[in-house]
Amino acid sequence: MKQIWILLGAVAITVSAAETPAIAPATNAPAAAKSEAATIPDATHKPVFTTNTVTISGRRVPYAAETGMLPILKADGATRASVFYIAYTRLDETNPTARPVTFCFNGGPGSSSVWLHLGGLGPRRVIMNPDGTLPAPPFGLVDNEYSLLGASDLVFIDPVATGFSRAAKDEKPDQFFGDAADLDSVGEFIRLWTTRHDRWLSPKYLCGESYGVFRAAGLADHLRSRCGMYLNGLMLVSGVLDFATLWNNPGNDLPYPLLLPAFTAAAHYHGKLPADLQRDLPRALAEARAFAAGDYTAALQQGSALPSSERRKIIAAFARLTGLAPQVVEDNNLRVDQGVFRRQLLHSQGLILGAYDARITGRDNNPAASGPDFDPSAAATLGPFSAAMNAYVRSELKFEDDLPYEIIAGVQPWNYGIRNSYASAGEKLAATIHQNPYMRVLVLGGRCDLVCPVDTMRYALSHTQLDPAYRTNLSFAEFDSGHMMYINLPDLKKMQQDLERFLKP
Repeated sequence: MKQIWILLGAVAITVSAAETPAIAPATNAPAAAKSEAATIPDATHKPVFTTNTVTISGRRVPYAAETGMLPILKADGATRASVFYIAYTRLDETNPTARPVTFCFNGGPGSSSVWLHLGGLGPRRVIMNPDGTLPAPPFGLVDNEYSLLGASDLVFIDPVATGFSRAAKDEKPDQFFGDAADLDSVGEFIRLWTTRHDRWLSPKYLCGESYGVFRAAGLADHLRSRCGMYLNGLMLVSGVLDFATLWNNPGNDLPYPLLLPAFTAAAHYHGKLPADLQRDLPRALAEARAFAAGDYTAALQQGSALPSSERRKIIAAFARLTGLAPQVVEDNNLRVDQGVFRRQLLHSQGLILGAYDARITGRDNNPAASGPDFDPSAAATLGPFSAAMNAYVRSELKFEDDLPYEIIAGVQPWNYGIRNSYASAGEKLAATIHQNPYMRVLVLGGRCDLVCPVDTMRYALSHTQLDPAYRTNLSFAEFDSGHMMYINLPDLKKMQQDLERFLKP
């Protein structure tokens, strides 16, 4: 099966000087201790605290940053793993318990939380070009005036094997590599952090991206059933609920119609649609969705029984809505995947498209290949985010170690807990809402995301067994860019507004 990996003129601006801390900050380790540091501090070490301020929406927000480890425990209390986290708490609240707290994570599986953390939600963000393309190195950080910290405290979680999180000595890391094991370890972290910080009576939210959406839906059910923890809401960013909507294995044609509107959005961005559609993106998307759900789906279901005259009509309509040459559609038997589209749309210009963000282009060294050699949108983020996190955690947050911060960790094979089927978390989500009808869900998606197209989430949610009375608990927000919409500055501004609106009671 295919796996989904979440990768996921600028100058560095140093952090503003911290105010006198409400909690004494940690000091740098002596030089001798630094040179001897061979392992990351585990969950027995106390967390490191620093304080700072950030201006969000024109208002000054003082905050404490807490960087540390929490243990994942066995039934007998022994430590199975140490989970790394960075938490931000606003300091000028008169009633901290009443303030929302949002637990944030990315996906992969195997990704650290660096993307949501330093891309969109945290008080500091990576410097990217305003449209989300790669800036020239060296890279840097700026204060994030669009941080969610103005509306909610934030806890960024790195699941076991990602970031600085590690299995305990003599414990096998792969015991954490699977759906059920992941829910157990991340759920235990959330329970323990909530307990140690006296936040059981706070409004609680989860924000997950990509596979993190699958994780968040499962966690809502796990936390309710295992811990009695009822959540106020889920913020689901560029994600997947049902893998049948993404994995176009032989015999599964469902992903192709759900991907087509993303092709239309990307073709529009690159000016490849016919004049009437190029003038009106909403009209183009509406036509693409109608065709995808109607004639196109019906044609795919007929397989080889599709009459030649109907096949020609489908090819012409598909080409009109995607900017591809009709021969490309014909050669791929009406089933164009994202690799073919990324290679072919701008092939005459020698350009390939990004998978995570089809707005972003690049050039590879094998134009004759059937698919691109790499993803320009992933390449645009990896360098800036890696440099920023490695600098930030050590220099500003004062967390010292010698081991690498694992941006993307190898956690395969991942056990989805199923056989001869596709993994799905939709029914867990529906069951949770039935038992906690106050839990709301906001789905955020980028129109140019070819990895987790926004229409796959719409489809999955519309096919869950959720009572019609609770359909109003679901809301959607779409963005112009791709998977990591927050690296596109106009989308980051919109994202902050959408999330803050969602967090209001």
